[in-house]
Amino acid sequence: MSIKIRVKELLDSIQEQYRVVGSIDRYVESADPITQANNHSVSFSKDKSERAYEMIRNSKAAVIICANNLTFSEEEFGNKTLIQVVNPRLTFSRLLAYFFLTKTEPVIHSTAVIDKLSIIGRNVSIGAYSYIGESEIGDDTIIDGHVYIHPGTKIGKRVIIHAGVVIGTPATAFERNPQGELEAFPQISGVTIEDNVEIGANSIICRGSLNNTLIGQGTKIDALVHVAHGVRIGKHCIVLAGTILCGSVKIGDQTWIGPQACIREGGIIIGNRVTVGAGSVVHKDVIDDSVVTGSPARPITQAWTKQRNL
Repeated sequence: MSIKIRVKELLDSIQEQYRVVGSIDRYVESADPITQANNHSVSFSKDKSERAYEMIRNSKAAVIICANNLTFSEEEFGNKTLIQVVNPRLTFSRLLAYFFLTKTEPVIHSTAVIDKLSIIGRNVSIGAYSYIGESEIGDDTIIDGHVYIHPGTKIGKRVIIHAGVVIGTPATAFERNPQGELEAFPQISGVTIEDNVEIGANSIICRGSLNNTLIGQGTKIDALVHVAHGVRIGKHCIVLAGTILCGSVKIGDQTWIGPQACIREGGIIIGNRVTVGAGSVVHKDVIDDSVVTGSPARPITQAWTKQRNL
């Protein structure tokens, strides 16, 4: 289905301050990468350097969201409509969600199995062959197909859980007895997932042993992530694909953990606004606002110093 969106409609949907260069008497029909756009596309450039001018000049896009530190002349760029904002990628993503994202009606698939004691909020979608044990699921949550949610899970509002996710499974927790045999340490708690969390495909969130595993508000977990028993992740974090968070790890707010990182067990504490580099193995606590990388992970200034001295 073709759509025509006037520039005025785009501008009306923008929540932050903006500046316009060029005509607003035009429309767009699609959203495209800046190098593949046509004269009915809206696109964006997040570059704030001199390279942005050439990229924007060479693009065929009718409307480009770009950085507000750039200076354009009507004479040179007047054949395009440039909307200048502080964060072009954020503004563009909001336009995508508002005008171009296909919205579907919430539905619970006929093959989904839901425990009769579960509490399901309003406008919840549950995909084919998913299982929901005795749990609580908040309003407007989307659960894809083939998801398994164990009893004792509490899920907030507007959560997105992708296909193949398992939530509330027991983690590996054993003690050796005097005969050298392994005896299970019971996992008697559950999982709490706060509002606006997203969990990527085939990730595993284990139940807590004595305290609930917690995924904080607004946190985004990528595919194939393992969250062990009793882990507590703060608000608005990003945990990328293949990462392993071992038992009882605590992560502060707004922290970014790169792909295939490992935070070892033993109650490691990662602070607020920390960046953990891809493939890093974290063996000890990390203070707020740090950047760590490597195996074992070290503050990045230390890592660079060692490299220069080799």
